[in-house]
Amino acid sequence: MDPKVWHKVAAISGVAALGLGTYGAHGFRPQKESYKEVWRTASLYHLVHTAALVGAPIVKHPNIFGGLLTTGILAFSGSCYITAYLEDRKYSSLAPFGGFAFIGAWACLLF
Repeated sequence: MDPKVWHKVAAISGVAALGLGTYGAHGFRPQKESYKEVWRTASLYHLVHTAALVGAPIVKHPNIFGGLLTTGILAFSGSCYITAYLEDRKYSSLAPFGGFAFIGAWACLLF
């Protein structure tokens, strides 16, 4: 795959991160305030790893790096967003998998 595709993936993810972050800050009103913090965490990790995704084309293994970051965003942030929105922790089971994907992406920069 052309490494520059990761810029488009980052653009889509960035739009989603900003939209979801804005909703979380201004429109999300959970019954339990603790879920607001779950949303904030999802939003922070989503935005930070989207910013890193912009650099995927210039790393040694762009498809591994980009793929792991994208997997992390979907699994970690996605499951946190769903958990917060539905106010049910049973939907958080993919978060650890996403966290390991993030770690793998950063570790891949060592090689």
